[in-house]
Amino acid sequence: MQKKLVVFTGAGISAESGIPTFRDANGMWGKYDAMKLASVEGFEEDPQAVLDFYNARRKNLLEVQPNHAHLVLAELEKQYDVTIVTQNVDNLHERAGSNKVLHLHGELCKVTSSRNRLDPNCIKDYPLDVPIRIGDKAGDGSQLRPYIVWFGEYVDNMDEATRFVKQADIFVVIGTSLVVYPAAGLVNYAKQEIPKFLIDPNDLKGGLPMGYQHIKATAVEGVDELVWRLEELEK
Repeated sequence: MQKKLVVFTGAGISAESGIPTFRDANGMWGKYDAMKLASVEGFEEDPQAVLDFYNARRKNLLEVQPNHAHLVLAELEKQYDVTIVTQNVDNLHERAGSNKVLHLHGELCKVTSSRNRLDPNCIKDYPLDVPIRIGDKAGDGSQLRPYIVWFGEYVDNMDEATRFVKQADIFVVIGTSLVVYPAAGLVNYAKQEIPKFLIDPNDLKGGLPMGYQHIKATAVEGVDELVWRLEELEK
């Protein structure tokens, strides 16, 4: 029986592949108005601007590759039952070879209904090289929109994510500032007695969560240290 290794990832892991972050000093929300580009109200006010923004992000995803951190996490499936819970909306974990990936905030490579974001009949894969245009319709006849959780929208799979974390034998956090809720609260659900690691090159503003070992490195550098520490646990 393989141990359950649950990895919670954020923007920091994808930044090293060339995907812009949102909340750091040079992040997107320092340059753009988040409420105009990532909310239902913004979409209703200027759908073209929102679609242009996400079409550019979708195109960017075609130009980047999974990095060493993504690849190492996929490789760990040889030793562990690995589940990735990610705040990221890219598909780099999947492209690296990870088989169990739960996206908390949606996926750039999918579209859905602007009438009912969670309608399973309207959620579908959509080619990254095909822009979403005004007039493109979802299955219910509404305007297509990106399958992304916007500000003010419910994170629909938090219960599933929480269940994964509660069941973890080892829990790892990589590349998230732990300021975006409710996702950041996942760190509190890991069992007290299990090994818990946090990979981040910076000191966390809110301090290190209790019981976590801090690997003070970027995602790409830190995963090799993580593998070494996992090997030490097995001795």
